Amino acid sequence: MKHLQKLTTPLILKWGYAFNNSRPTFGSFQKVRFYATAKKSKLKQEKEEECHIPRAVKKEAQAALLDYLHSTRSLQFMDAEHMSKNSPFFLSNLLRRIDNENDIRRSLTRFLRYHPINEFEPFFESIGLKPCQYLPFLPRDLIFLNDDYRLLDNYHILCNYGISRNKIGWIFAEAPEVFRYDSGVLDLKLASFHGVGIDQCTVVKLVCASPHLLIGNVHKEFFQVFEELKKTGVEYSWIEEQLNGNFVDWSHLLELICFLNGLGLTDQQLGKLICQVPGLLFDCSGRTTFSLIGFWLKFGIQIPELLGVFLHFPQIPISTFVFNMRQGYQFLIQIEMPFLEIGNIIHSYPTLLGSCVLKKATSLLTTLNTGKKRLCSVIKENPEFLRNLVRGAKVERLPIAEEELRSKMMKTKFLLDLGFAENSSEMEKALKLFRGKGVELQERFDCLVNAGLNRKHVASVLKIYPQILNQRKEVLEAKIDFLLNKLGLPLSTLISFPSYLNYTIPRTTLRVSMYNWLKDQGKVDPTLSLSTIIACSEKLFMKTYVNPHPKGLEVWQDLKREIYPD
Repeated sequence: MKHLQKLTTPLILKWGYAFNNSRPTFGSFQKVRFYATAKKSKLKQEKEEECHIPRAVKKEAQAALLDYLHSTRSLQFMDAEHMSKNSPFFLSNLLRRIDNENDIRRSLTRFLRYHPINEFEPFFESIGLKPCQYLPFLPRDLIFLNDDYRLLDNYHILCNYGISRNKIGWIFAEAPEVFRYDSGVLDLKLASFHGVGIDQCTVVKLVCASPHLLIGNVHKEFFQVFEELKKTGVEYSWIEEQLNGNFVDWSHLLELICFLNGLGLTDQQLGKLICQVPGLLFDCSGRTTFSLIGFWLKFGIQIPELLGVFLHFPQIPISTFVFNMRQGYQFLIQIEMPFLEIGNIIHSYPTLLGSCVLKKATSLLTTLNTGKKRLCSVIKENPEFLRNLVRGAKVERLPIAEEELRSKMMKTKFLLDLGFAENSSEMEKALKLFRGKGVELQERFDCLVNAGLNRKHVASVLKIYPQILNQRKEVLEAKIDFLLNKLGLPLSTLISFPSYLNYTIPRTTLRVSMYNWLKDQGKVDPTLSLSTIIACSEKLFMKTYVNPHPKGLEVWQDLKREIYPD
Protein backbone atom coordinates (compact mmCIF):
# COMPACT_ATOMS: atom_id res chain seq x y z
CA MET A 1 0.00 0.00 0.00
CA LYS A 2 1.71 3.17 -1.21
CA HIS A 3 -0.09 5.60 1.06
CA LEU A 4 0.69 3.43 4.08
CA GLN A 5 4.43 3.31 3.49
CA LYS A 6 4.81 6.77 5.05
CA LEU A 7 2.68 6.22 8.09
CA THR A 8 5.53 6.59 10.57
CA THR A 9 6.76 10.05 11.72
CA PRO A 10 7.78 11.36 15.26
CA LEU A 11 6.21 9.51 18.17
CA ILE A 12 3.94 10.98 20.77
CA LEU A 13 5.44 13.41 23.26
CA LYS A 14 8.02 11.92 25.60
CA TRP A 15 6.88 10.79 28.99
CA GLY A 16 8.52 12.13 32.12
CA TYR A 17 8.72 8.52 33.28
CA ALA A 18 11.70 6.36 32.30
CA PHE A 19 10.12 2.99 31.82
CA ASN A 20 13.46 1.19 31.75
CA ASN A 21 13.61 1.76 35.50
CA SER A 22 10.38 -0.12 36.16
CA ARG A 23 10.34 -3.68 37.41
CA PRO A 24 7.47 -5.82 36.12
CA THR A 25 6.22 -8.11 38.83
CA PHE A 26 3.72 -10.27 36.98
CA GLY A 27 5.07 -13.78 36.94
CA SER A 28 3.07 -14.64 33.82
CA PHE A 29 3.88 -11.48 31.88
CA GLN A 30 6.65 -11.96 29.30
CA LYS A 31 7.22 -11.18 25.62
CA VAL A 32 5.05 -13.16 23.23
CA ARG A 33 5.61 -13.40 19.49
CA PHE A 34 2.32 -12.96 17.66
CA TYR A 35 2.25 -11.37 14.25
CA ALA A 36 1.74 -7.86 15.64
CA THR A 37 4.93 -8.00 17.70
CA ALA A 38 7.19 -9.46 15.04
CA LYS A 39 8.62 -6.06 14.19
CA LYS A 40 8.92 -4.78 17.75
CA SER A 41 12.67 -5.40 17.92
CA LYS A 42 13.07 -3.10 14.96
CA LEU A 43 10.82 -0.52 16.61
CA LYS A 44 13.00 -0.56 19.72
CA GLN A 45 16.12 0.02 17.66
CA GLU A 46 14.71 2.87 15.64
CA LYS A 47 13.35 6.13 16.97
CA GLU A 48 9.60 5.72 17.46
CA GLU A 49 7.60 8.12 15.36
CA GLU A 50 4.00 9.22 15.51
CA CYS A 51 1.75 7.41 13.10
CA HIS A 52 0.05 9.77 10.68
CA ILE A 53 -2.77 7.79 9.11
CA PRO A 54 -5.05 9.55 6.63
CA ARG A 55 -8.28 10.55 8.39
CA ALA A 56 -10.59 8.48 6.16
CA VAL A 57 -8.38 5.40 6.48
CA LYS A 58 -8.11 5.82 10.24
CA LYS A 59 -11.88 6.15 10.63
CA GLU A 60 -12.54 2.96 8.67
CA ALA A 61 -9.80 1.03 10.49
CA GLN A 62 -11.06 2.16 13.92
CA ALA A 63 -14.59 1.11 13.05
CA ALA A 64 -13.40 -2.35 11.99
CA LEU A 65 -11.31 -2.77 15.16
CA LEU A 66 -14.21 -1.57 17.35
CA ASP A 67 -16.58 -4.03 15.71
CA TYR A 68 -14.10 -6.87 16.21
CA LEU A 69 -13.36 -6.09 19.86
CA HIS A 70 -16.98 -5.48 20.85
CA SER A 71 -19.04 -7.76 18.63
CA THR A 72 -16.60 -10.62 18.07
CA ARG A 73 -14.53 -10.56 21.27
CA SER A 74 -17.37 -9.35 23.55
CA LEU A 75 -15.42 -6.57 25.23
CA GLN A 76 -17.49 -3.79 26.80
CA PHE A 77 -18.33 -1.13 24.26
CA MET A 78 -16.54 1.66 26.16
CA ASP A 79 -13.39 -0.45 26.42
CA ALA A 80 -13.48 -1.46 22.79
CA GLU A 81 -14.12 2.10 21.60
CA HIS A 82 -11.29 3.53 23.70
CA MET A 83 -8.87 0.87 22.49
CA SER A 84 -9.76 1.37 18.82
CA LYS A 85 -9.39 5.15 19.00
CA ASN A 86 -6.26 5.34 21.15
CA SER A 87 -3.84 2.75 19.73
CA PRO A 88 -2.31 4.39 16.62
CA PHE A 89 0.86 2.26 16.59
CA PHE A 90 -1.05 -0.97 16.77
CA LEU A 91 -3.49 0.25 14.12
CA SER A 92 -0.65 1.28 11.82
CA ASN A 93 0.98 -2.15 12.08
CA LEU A 94 -2.39 -3.77 11.47
CA LEU A 95 -2.96 -1.76 8.28
CA ARG A 96 0.35 -2.93 6.90
CA ARG A 97 -1.01 -6.47 6.97
CA ILE A 98 -3.86 -5.88 4.48
CA ASP A 99 -3.56 -5.40 0.73
CA ASN A 100 -6.87 -3.94 -0.42
CA GLU A 101 -6.63 -0.19 0.03
CA ASN A 102 -9.95 0.53 -1.63
CA ASP A 103 -12.14 -0.95 1.10
CA ILE A 104 -10.18 -0.69 4.35
CA ARG A 105 -13.02 -1.66 6.69
CA ARG A 106 -14.03 -4.76 4.77
CA SER A 107 -10.43 -5.92 4.26
CA LEU A 108 -9.55 -5.39 7.91
CA THR A 109 -12.72 -7.16 9.08
CA ARG A 110 -11.87 -10.18 6.91
CA PHE A 111 -8.27 -10.17 8.14
CA LEU A 112 -9.32 -10.09 11.82
CA ARG A 113 -11.73 -12.96 11.21
CA TYR A 114 -8.84 -15.31 10.44
CA HIS A 115 -6.00 -13.65 12.37
CA PRO A 116 -6.77 -13.15 16.06
CA ILE A 117 -4.80 -10.26 17.51
CA ASN A 118 -3.01 -9.90 20.83
CA GLU A 119 -5.59 -7.68 22.51
CA PHE A 120 -3.16 -6.66 25.25
CA GLU A 121 -1.20 -4.55 22.77
CA PRO A 122 -3.97 -2.08 21.82
CA PHE A 123 -5.16 -2.17 25.44
CA PHE A 124 -1.80 -1.12 26.91
CA GLU A 125 -1.31 1.49 24.21
CA SER A 126 -4.79 2.93 24.80
CA ILE A 127 -4.04 3.50 28.51
CA GLY A 128 -0.94 5.54 27.69
CA LEU A 129 1.97 3.12 27.32
CA LYS A 130 4.32 3.14 24.35
CA PRO A 131 5.10 -0.16 22.58
CA CYS A 132 8.62 -0.24 24.03
CA GLN A 133 7.13 0.23 27.50
CA TYR A 134 4.46 -2.42 27.48
CA LEU A 135 6.50 -5.20 25.83
CA PRO A 136 7.79 -6.57 29.19
CA PHE A 137 4.21 -6.73 30.46
CA LEU A 138 2.71 -8.80 27.63
CA PRO A 139 1.52 -12.15 29.09
CA ARG A 140 3.24 -15.27 27.86
CA ASP A 141 0.25 -17.50 27.18
CA LEU A 142 -2.66 -15.06 26.72
CA ILE A 143 -3.83 -12.93 23.83
CA PHE A 144 -7.46 -12.26 24.83
CA LEU A 145 -8.19 -9.59 27.42
CA ASN A 146 -11.22 -11.39 28.85
CA ASP A 147 -8.93 -14.22 29.94
CA ASP A 148 -7.21 -11.89 32.41
CA TYR A 149 -10.22 -11.03 34.57
CA ARG A 150 -8.14 -9.46 37.38
CA LEU A 151 -6.57 -6.96 34.99
CA LEU A 152 -9.94 -5.94 33.55
CA ASP A 153 -11.74 -5.85 36.91
CA ASN A 154 -9.18 -3.54 38.52
CA TYR A 155 -9.02 -1.47 35.34
CA HIS A 156 -12.79 -0.95 35.47
CA ILE A 157 -12.65 -0.05 39.16
CA LEU A 158 -10.15 2.73 38.42
CA CYS A 159 -12.21 3.94 35.44
CA ASN A 160 -15.46 3.96 37.41
CA TYR A 161 -13.74 5.77 40.28
CA GLY A 162 -13.00 8.67 37.93
CA ILE A 163 -9.43 8.07 36.83
CA SER A 164 -8.86 8.95 33.19
CA ARG A 165 -8.19 5.88 31.04
CA ASN A 166 -5.08 7.39 29.44
CA LYS A 167 -3.56 7.92 32.92
CA ILE A 168 -4.06 4.33 34.01
CA GLY A 169 -0.98 3.34 32.00
CA TRP A 170 1.15 5.43 34.37
CA ILE A 171 -0.40 3.61 37.34
CA PHE A 172 0.22 0.27 35.63
CA ALA A 173 3.88 1.10 34.92
CA GLU A 174 4.52 2.38 38.47
CA ALA A 175 2.43 -0.11 40.43
CA PRO A 176 1.57 -3.19 38.34
CA GLU A 177 0.69 -5.11 41.51
CA VAL A 178 -2.54 -3.11 41.67
CA PHE A 179 -3.88 -4.99 38.64
CA ARG A 180 -3.31 -8.37 40.31
CA TYR A 181 -5.63 -7.65 43.26
CA ASP A 182 -8.53 -9.99 43.97
CA SER A 183 -12.06 -8.68 43.80
CA GLY A 184 -12.85 -5.98 46.35
CA VAL A 185 -9.28 -5.24 47.46
CA LEU A 186 -8.79 -2.16 45.29
CA ASP A 187 -12.25 -0.85 46.23
CA LEU A 188 -11.33 -1.02 49.92
CA LYS A 189 -8.04 0.77 49.36
CA LEU A 190 -9.72 3.62 47.51
CA ALA A 191 -12.49 3.84 50.10
CA SER A 192 -9.95 4.04 52.94
CA PHE A 193 -8.89 7.52 51.76
CA HIS A 194 -12.38 8.81 52.45
CA GLY A 195 -12.05 7.69 56.06
CA VAL A 196 -9.43 10.38 56.74
CA GLY A 197 -11.46 13.12 55.11
CA ILE A 198 -10.01 13.12 51.58
CA ASP A 199 -12.63 13.58 48.86
CA GLN A 200 -12.81 11.48 45.70
CA CYS A 201 -11.49 14.21 43.39
CA THR A 202 -8.36 14.58 45.51
CA VAL A 203 -7.89 10.81 45.78
CA VAL A 204 -7.86 10.64 41.98
CA LYS A 205 -5.13 13.28 41.85
CA LEU A 206 -3.11 11.61 44.61
CA VAL A 207 -3.28 8.17 43.04
CA CYS A 208 -2.32 9.54 39.61
CA ALA A 209 0.60 11.44 41.15
CA SER A 210 1.77 8.57 43.37
CA PRO A 211 0.41 5.16 42.29
CA HIS A 212 2.46 3.49 45.04
CA LEU A 213 -0.24 4.61 47.48
CA LEU A 214 -2.30 1.65 46.23
CA ILE A 215 0.40 -0.94 47.01
CA GLY A 216 0.39 -2.98 50.23
CA ASN A 217 0.09 -0.84 53.37
CA VAL A 218 1.61 2.26 51.83
CA HIS A 219 -1.75 4.04 52.06
CA LYS A 220 -1.82 3.48 55.85
CA GLU A 221 1.67 4.97 56.19
CA PHE A 222 0.46 7.88 54.07
CA PHE A 223 -2.48 8.41 56.44
CA GLN A 224 -0.09 8.61 59.40
CA VAL A 225 2.03 11.22 57.62
CA PHE A 226 -1.12 13.04 56.57
CA GLU A 227 -2.38 13.21 60.16
CA GLU A 228 1.00 14.48 61.42
CA LEU A 229 1.14 17.16 58.73
CA LYS A 230 -2.49 18.08 59.36
CA LYS A 231 -1.51 19.04 62.93
CA THR A 232 0.99 21.52 61.50
CA GLY A 233 -1.64 23.18 59.32
CA VAL A 234 -0.50 21.56 56.06
CA GLU A 235 -3.37 20.54 53.77
CA TYR A 236 -3.46 17.45 51.55
CA SER A 237 -3.63 19.67 48.45
CA TRP A 238 -0.11 20.85 49.34
CA ILE A 239 1.05 17.23 49.76
CA GLU A 240 -0.37 16.41 46.35
CA GLU A 241 1.67 19.23 44.78
CA GLN A 242 4.90 17.78 46.17
CA LEU A 243 4.47 14.25 44.81
CA ASN A 244 5.09 14.87 41.07
CA GLY A 245 4.91 11.16 40.37
CA ASN A 246 7.97 10.37 42.47
CA PHE A 247 8.12 7.32 44.71
CA VAL A 248 7.74 8.29 48.37
CA ASP A 249 8.76 6.11 51.31
CA TRP A 250 6.03 7.24 53.69
CA SER A 251 7.43 5.30 56.66
CA HIS A 252 10.76 7.09 56.24
CA LEU A 253 8.91 10.39 55.95
CA LEU A 254 7.07 9.69 59.21
CA GLU A 255 10.37 8.94 60.92
CA LEU A 256 11.76 12.33 59.83
CA ILE A 257 8.66 14.20 61.04
CA CYS A 258 8.93 12.51 64.44
CA PHE A 259 12.63 13.41 64.58
CA LEU A 260 11.90 17.08 63.84
CA ASN A 261 9.15 17.09 66.45
CA GLY A 262 11.61 15.58 68.91
CA LEU A 263 13.94 18.53 68.45
CA GLY A 264 11.32 20.74 70.07
CA LEU A 265 9.74 22.30 66.97
CA THR A 266 6.15 23.32 67.62
CA ASP A 267 3.48 22.24 65.13
CA GLN A 268 3.32 25.80 63.82
CA GLN A 269 7.10 26.03 63.40
CA LEU A 270 7.27 22.65 61.69
CA GLY A 271 4.45 23.56 59.31
CA LYS A 272 6.13 26.83 58.39
CA LEU A 273 9.50 25.12 57.89
CA ILE A 274 8.30 22.37 55.56
CA CYS A 275 6.18 24.80 53.53
CA GLN A 276 9.20 27.05 53.05
CA VAL A 277 11.52 24.11 52.25
CA PRO A 278 9.29 21.24 50.93
CA GLY A 279 12.32 19.18 49.94
CA LEU A 280 13.13 18.84 53.61
CA LEU A 281 10.55 16.04 53.63
CA PHE A 282 10.02 15.03 50.02
CA ASP A 283 13.54 15.05 48.60
CA CYS A 284 14.35 11.32 48.48
CA SER A 285 11.71 10.76 51.20
CA GLY A 286 13.75 12.73 53.74
CA ARG A 287 17.00 10.85 53.16
CA THR A 288 18.66 14.04 51.93
CA THR A 289 17.75 15.76 55.20
CA PHE A 290 19.03 12.86 57.29
CA SER A 291 22.34 12.90 55.37
CA LEU A 292 22.63 16.62 56.12
CA ILE A 293 21.94 16.01 59.81
CA GLY A 294 24.61 13.32 59.83
CA PHE A 295 27.06 15.76 58.25
CA TRP A 296 26.36 18.34 60.96
CA LEU A 297 26.69 15.79 63.77
CA LYS A 298 30.04 14.71 62.37
CA PHE A 299 31.35 18.22 62.93
CA GLY A 300 30.24 18.48 66.53
CA ILE A 301 26.77 20.00 66.31
CA GLN A 302 24.71 18.41 69.08
CA ILE A 303 21.18 17.19 68.40
CA PRO A 304 19.62 19.76 70.79
CA GLU A 305 21.39 22.50 68.80
CA LEU A 306 19.67 21.42 65.60
CA LEU A 307 16.49 23.16 66.75
CA GLY A 308 18.07 26.58 66.27
CA VAL A 309 19.59 25.51 62.96
CA PHE A 310 16.26 24.46 61.46
CA LEU A 311 14.46 27.52 62.81
CA HIS A 312 16.88 29.69 60.80
CA PHE A 313 17.13 27.39 57.77
CA PRO A 314 17.43 29.37 54.50
CA GLN A 315 14.60 29.17 51.98
CA ILE A 316 16.48 27.23 49.30
CA PRO A 317 15.88 23.67 48.04
CA ILE A 318 17.36 21.10 50.42
CA SER A 319 19.15 19.29 47.58
CA THR A 320 20.79 22.57 46.54
CA PHE A 321 21.72 23.28 50.15
CA VAL A 322 23.34 19.86 50.60
CA PHE A 323 25.19 20.18 47.29
CA ASN A 324 26.50 23.62 48.28
CA MET A 325 27.49 22.28 51.70
CA ARG A 326 29.56 19.48 50.19
CA GLN A 327 31.11 21.79 47.60
CA GLY A 328 31.94 24.28 50.34
CA TYR A 329 33.56 21.57 52.43
CA GLN A 330 35.64 20.49 49.43
CA PHE A 331 36.63 24.12 48.88
CA LEU A 332 37.99 24.36 52.42
CA ILE A 333 39.85 21.07 51.94
CA GLN A 334 41.37 22.38 48.70
CA ILE A 335 42.76 25.50 50.39
CA GLU A 336 44.26 23.16 53.00
CA MET A 337 42.35 24.42 56.00
CA PRO A 338 42.92 22.16 59.04
CA PHE A 339 40.08 19.75 59.76
CA LEU A 340 39.49 21.16 63.26
CA GLU A 341 39.13 24.67 61.86
CA ILE A 342 36.64 23.43 59.27
CA GLY A 343 34.72 21.83 62.11
CA ASN A 344 34.71 25.10 64.04
CA ILE A 345 33.28 26.98 61.06
CA ILE A 346 30.57 24.39 60.37
CA HIS A 347 29.68 24.24 64.06
CA SER A 348 29.54 28.03 64.50
CA TYR A 349 27.91 28.75 61.10
CA PRO A 350 25.93 25.57 60.24
CA THR A 351 23.98 27.09 57.34
CA LEU A 352 26.75 29.24 55.87
CA LEU A 353 28.33 26.75 53.45
CA GLY A 354 24.94 25.50 52.27
CA SER A 355 23.85 29.04 51.42
CA CYS A 356 26.89 29.81 49.24
CA VAL A 357 27.66 28.61 45.72
CA LEU A 358 31.42 29.10 45.91
CA LYS A 359 33.72 29.62 42.95
CA LYS A 360 36.55 27.20 42.30
CA ALA A 361 39.46 27.45 44.71
CA THR A 362 42.10 27.74 41.97
CA SER A 363 40.40 30.70 40.24
CA LEU A 364 39.74 32.45 43.56
CA LEU A 365 43.36 32.21 44.66
CA THR A 366 44.35 33.85 41.38
CA THR A 367 41.70 36.58 41.61
CA LEU A 368 42.42 37.33 45.26
CA ASN A 369 46.14 37.37 44.51
CA THR A 370 46.87 35.36 47.62
CA GLY A 371 48.01 31.95 48.81
CA LYS A 372 46.10 29.18 50.54
CA LYS A 373 47.53 29.99 53.97
CA ARG A 374 46.43 33.62 53.93
CA LEU A 375 42.98 32.77 52.53
CA CYS A 376 42.53 30.21 55.33
CA SER A 377 43.51 32.88 57.84
CA VAL A 378 41.00 35.38 56.42
CA ILE A 379 38.17 32.83 56.46
CA LYS A 380 39.02 31.68 60.02
CA GLU A 381 39.06 35.32 61.11
CA ASN A 382 35.68 36.00 59.52
CA PRO A 383 33.81 32.97 58.05
CA GLU A 384 31.15 35.31 56.63
CA PHE A 385 33.83 36.37 54.13
CA LEU A 386 32.84 33.25 52.17
CA ARG A 387 29.70 35.08 51.04
CA ASN A 388 31.97 37.37 49.02
CA LEU A 389 33.35 34.40 47.08
CA VAL A 390 30.11 33.12 45.55
CA ARG A 391 29.57 32.67 41.83
CA GLY A 392 28.33 35.82 40.14
CA ALA A 393 29.81 38.13 42.76
CA LYS A 394 32.61 40.53 41.93
CA VAL A 395 35.61 39.33 43.89
CA GLU A 396 38.13 41.95 44.90
CA ARG A 397 41.70 41.39 45.97
CA LEU A 398 42.34 40.88 49.64
CA PRO A 399 43.24 44.01 51.64
CA ILE A 400 46.86 45.07 51.45
CA ALA A 401 49.09 44.71 54.50
CA GLU A 402 48.23 48.22 55.83
CA GLU A 403 44.52 47.39 55.90
CA GLU A 404 45.22 44.12 57.64
CA LEU A 405 47.23 46.06 60.18
CA ARG A 406 44.29 48.42 60.71
CA SER A 407 41.99 45.46 61.29
CA LYS A 408 44.45 44.12 63.83
CA MET A 409 44.58 47.55 65.47
CA MET A 410 40.79 47.50 65.97
CA LYS A 411 41.04 44.17 67.74
CA THR A 412 44.03 45.43 69.70
CA LYS A 413 42.02 48.45 70.85
CA PHE A 414 39.29 46.13 72.08
CA LEU A 415 41.84 44.13 74.04
CA LEU A 416 43.42 47.28 75.48
CA ASP A 417 39.98 48.37 76.68
CA LEU A 418 39.73 45.02 78.47
CA GLY A 419 42.93 45.82 80.34
CA PHE A 420 45.52 43.88 78.40
CA ALA A 421 48.99 45.42 78.50
CA GLU A 422 50.16 46.67 75.12
CA ASN A 423 52.78 44.47 73.40
CA SER A 424 52.60 41.98 76.27
CA SER A 425 52.74 38.22 75.83
CA GLU A 426 49.12 38.10 77.08
CA MET A 427 48.12 40.48 74.32
CA GLU A 428 49.83 38.39 71.63
CA LYS A 429 48.24 35.23 72.98
CA ALA A 430 44.79 36.83 73.04
CA LEU A 431 45.13 38.11 69.46
CA LYS A 432 45.71 34.53 68.33
CA LEU A 433 42.92 33.07 70.45
CA PHE A 434 40.19 35.64 69.77
CA ARG A 435 38.29 34.92 66.51
CA GLY A 436 36.12 37.50 64.81
CA LYS A 437 36.15 41.20 64.08
CA GLY A 438 36.59 43.79 66.79
CA VAL A 439 32.91 44.74 66.43
CA GLU A 440 31.80 41.11 66.91
CA LEU A 441 34.02 40.69 69.96
CA GLN A 442 32.60 43.86 71.45
CA GLU A 443 29.06 42.61 70.85
CA ARG A 444 29.78 39.33 72.64
CA PHE A 445 31.46 41.20 75.48
CA ASP A 446 28.44 43.49 75.84
CA CYS A 447 26.22 40.38 75.92
CA LEU A 448 27.95 39.23 79.12
CA VAL A 449 27.82 42.69 80.67
CA ASN A 450 24.14 43.15 79.79
CA ALA A 451 23.38 39.86 81.52
CA GLY A 452 24.34 41.57 84.76
CA LEU A 453 28.06 40.86 85.16
CA ASN A 454 30.48 43.59 86.20
CA ARG A 455 32.45 44.99 83.25
CA LYS A 456 35.77 44.81 85.12
CA HIS A 457 35.09 41.25 86.22
CA VAL A 458 34.25 40.18 82.64
CA ALA A 459 37.48 41.78 81.42
CA SER A 460 39.53 39.92 84.03
CA VAL A 461 37.82 36.62 83.20
CA LEU A 462 38.51 37.01 79.48
CA LYS A 463 42.20 37.43 80.20
CA ILE A 464 42.15 33.89 81.58
CA TYR A 465 39.50 32.38 79.28
CA PRO A 466 39.63 34.39 76.01
CA GLN A 467 38.02 31.51 74.07
CA ILE A 468 34.68 32.39 75.70
CA LEU A 469 34.26 35.21 73.16
CA ASN A 470 34.73 32.82 70.24
CA GLN A 471 31.11 31.76 70.66
CA ARG A 472 28.24 33.48 68.93
CA LYS A 473 26.16 35.91 70.94
CA GLU A 474 23.11 33.62 70.68
CA VAL A 475 25.07 30.70 72.14
CA LEU A 476 26.26 32.77 75.10
CA GLU A 477 22.74 34.02 75.77
CA ALA A 478 21.36 30.45 75.66
CA LYS A 479 23.95 29.20 78.17
CA ILE A 480 23.29 32.08 80.59
CA ASP A 481 19.53 31.50 80.29
CA PHE A 482 20.04 27.79 81.00
CA LEU A 483 22.11 28.59 84.08
CA LEU A 484 19.53 30.98 85.53
CA ASN A 485 16.21 29.42 84.49
CA LYS A 486 16.92 25.69 84.13
CA LEU A 487 19.56 25.09 86.77
CA GLY A 488 18.18 27.79 89.07
CA LEU A 489 21.64 29.09 89.93
CA PRO A 490 22.52 32.75 90.50
CA LEU A 491 24.47 34.83 88.00
CA SER A 492 27.29 35.02 90.54
CA THR A 493 28.08 31.40 89.57
CA LEU A 494 29.87 32.82 86.55
CA ILE A 495 32.16 34.79 88.85
CA SER A 496 33.45 31.67 90.63
CA PHE A 497 33.13 29.40 87.61
CA PRO A 498 33.44 31.44 84.37
CA SER A 499 34.56 28.44 82.32
CA TYR A 500 30.98 27.16 82.59
CA LEU A 501 30.45 29.07 79.35
CA ASN A 502 32.92 26.78 77.59
CA TYR A 503 30.79 23.65 78.11
CA THR A 504 27.81 22.64 75.97
CA ILE A 505 24.28 22.65 77.37
CA PRO A 506 23.77 18.88 76.74
CA ARG A 507 26.94 18.04 78.72
CA THR A 508 25.82 20.23 81.61
CA THR A 509 22.30 18.76 81.54
CA LEU A 510 23.60 15.18 81.66
CA ARG A 511 26.03 15.78 84.52
CA VAL A 512 23.57 17.79 86.66
CA SER A 513 20.72 15.31 86.07
CA MET A 514 22.94 12.41 87.16
CA TYR A 515 24.16 14.34 90.19
CA ASN A 516 20.59 15.21 91.25
CA TRP A 517 19.59 11.53 91.05
CA LEU A 518 22.59 10.46 93.13
CA LYS A 519 21.82 13.24 95.61
CA ASP A 520 18.25 11.96 95.98
CA GLN A 521 19.71 8.51 96.65
CA GLY A 522 21.92 10.01 99.36
CA LYS A 523 25.09 8.79 97.62
CA VAL A 524 26.89 12.08 96.99
CA ASP A 525 27.78 15.24 98.87
CA PRO A 526 24.75 17.54 98.38
CA THR A 527 26.95 20.66 98.50
CA LEU A 528 29.14 19.98 95.45
CA SER A 529 29.74 23.03 93.26
CA LEU A 530 28.78 23.20 89.59
CA SER A 531 32.45 23.30 88.59
CA THR A 532 33.11 20.01 90.39
CA ILE A 533 30.19 18.38 88.58
CA ILE A 534 30.87 19.39 84.98
CA ALA A 535 34.54 20.34 84.73
CA CYS A 536 36.06 16.90 85.31
CA SER A 537 36.50 14.37 82.51
CA GLU A 538 33.76 11.85 81.81
CA LYS A 539 36.06 9.01 82.83
CA LEU A 540 36.68 10.60 86.24
CA PHE A 541 32.99 11.47 86.69
CA MET A 542 31.99 7.88 85.95
CA LYS A 543 34.61 6.47 88.30
CA THR A 544 33.87 8.88 91.16
CA TYR A 545 30.10 9.21 91.06
CA VAL A 546 28.36 6.86 88.62
CA ASN A 547 30.00 3.45 88.98
CA PRO A 548 29.91 3.21 92.82
CA HIS A 549 26.10 3.05 92.75
CA PRO A 550 24.62 -0.36 91.69
CA LYS A 551 22.13 1.30 89.34
CA GLY A 552 24.35 4.23 88.47
CA LEU A 553 25.44 3.03 85.04
CA GLU A 554 21.87 2.11 84.04
CA VAL A 555 20.53 5.53 85.02
CA TRP A 556 23.47 7.23 83.29
CA GLN A 557 22.77 5.41 80.03
CA ASP A 558 19.03 6.21 80.24
CA LEU A 559 19.78 9.90 80.78
CA LYS A 560 22.28 9.86 77.94
CA ARG A 561 19.75 8.36 75.54
CA GLU A 562 17.20 10.96 76.59
CA ILE A 563 19.54 13.93 76.18
CA TYR A 564 21.39 12.54 73.13
CA PRO A 565 18.57 10.64 71.31
CA ASP A 566 20.81 9.31 68.56
